[in-house]
Amino acid sequence: MSKNLRVTILLLILAAVTANEYLARTRSTSWEHPLWVRVYAVNGDGGAATDHYIKTLSTKEFIAIEKFVNREAKRYGIAIDAIDVEYGGPLDSHPPQPPSGQSMVENIWWSLKFRFWSIYRSWTSDNNDGDVELYVSYYDIKTTRALRHSVGLEGGMIGIINAFAHKSYRGSNNVVITHELMHTLGAIDKYDSSNLPLHPQGYAEPYRDPLYPQRLAEIMGGRIPLSAQKVKMPQALVEVAVGAYTAAEINWTELGAVN
Repeated sequence: MSKNLRVTILLLILAAVTANEYLARTRSTSWEHPLWVRVYAVNGDGGAATDHYIKTLSTKEFIAIEKFVNREAKRYGIAIDAIDVEYGGPLDSHPPQPPSGQSMVENIWWSLKFRFWSIYRSWTSDNNDGDVELYVSYYDIKTTRALRHSVGLEGGMIGIINAFAHKSYRGSNNVVITHELMHTLGAIDKYDSSNLPLHPQGYAEPYRDPLYPQRLAEIMGGRIPLSAQKVKMPQALVEVAVGAYTAAEINWTELGAVN
């Protein structure tokens, strides 16, 4: 089978899956009912320290995500709680990690494998499925210096998050988890190739005067702009906000309705 034919087949499969997911996401982001977000833990490095940390986790570890999203949703006029977060416990099986390269074929193949892995896990589980399912792969801070890129499938309602297995990273882990959650709901990244937030869409207060320093990070901008070229990472969700562009993408408001 030629490479072009393989790519065509993968694209057709992905298109069919994506179309079905788009309909599901459209229904889910009507915001008539709270979305049930389930978070699962995975021992990413297989280490004893990571396993010990995972055993300490409970729903309260992630309640800041629920509070943040519901607070921001109400700021945009959503009358109900937008999400309900629940910890689903540890998993023995590991979701496939995204490829490190930029190959289109590899990325399509990975996204399909991830989708089918999640479906199979749901079929073989005794638990009810969440509307959104997030798989957090934890790594020991003593053996892992840098984490692989986390990915929330836009409209796919699933995401894989790489995080550090230490209580001191709870706040920053929750920022990353929330960022990927927003991806699953249809929000897009709002930073450039240098990881600098784009103006105005990647700024929490794009019309602040003076513009710098910003006080908060926009959730999809990822960082707090201190100047045009200087940023800092938010350490917790209290340093983050949902901007108007992101709110429009997840159907909280029409663009321009809220500053």
